[in-house]
Amino acid sequence: MAFSCLLSGICVEIIKTLSKMVCQSICEWFNQTVDFLHLTTFYCNLFYFFSTQPTFHFNSKLWSNNFDFNLPGGKTLFDHHETKLPTYWNTPFSKICLGMKIGHEVKFVVIHKKASSLHSLIADGNYRATSMGRNTWKTLIGSQASLQTNCNKEGFNVVSSDSHYSKTRIGILGNQEDDCVTCDSRIGFGSGGRQDDSNTCGNAASHEADNGDKRIKAMGYILVQ
Repeated sequence: MAFSCLLSGICVEIIKTLSKMVCQSICEWFNQTVDFLHLTTFYCNLFYFFSTQPTFHFNSKLWSNNFDFNLPGGKTLFDHHETKLPTYWNTPFSKICLGMKIGHEVKFVVIHKKASSLHSLIADGNYRATSMGRNTWKTLIGSQASLQTNCNKEGFNVVSSDSHYSKTRIGILGNQEDDCVTCDSRIGFGSGGRQDDSNTCGNAASHEADNGDKRIKAMGYILVQ
């Protein structure tokens, strides 16, 4: 079988770099059956890769503008090359696949959300809620994941009421207090704020988080269908 991704309107075959197991996982991310693997091709739209670098920090203008970043980085998959493709602002979808790579392991979750583009959900800075739940977000990290037990505000453009604290473009916040004012924990993509402003993708947690203090930095991947 072949597996293809639509990158900036160009169909790039990457079967040589992906195993059947990985391809099967990709189908499962989008709630497809294993029988789907018998089809000749599978198309998805590749949006973003994020890393532990400051390139896609919460405050980066790359979230709000219509400029691409490192197009050649979009020709590979599940590596450490950061990229922002034109599909960020010009491709509609009904599902978003979010992945985090820690070490050699990549974990994924799916958000069922219709939009004209990812840019339309993020660029204006307005909060848009999702309802996956804290346990689903924690699966991106695995057994080491840690969040404070309160707040649990999740979705797009998620920001503590005191914006010096945790914030993330896509993800979830936690707090030890029964509000979302000074959140000290998060799992997300395009993050920033206390307690670890340098952690732009992954899990940062402190102050009575349910699995202890964490500073887990991940490589992030966002695909849509």
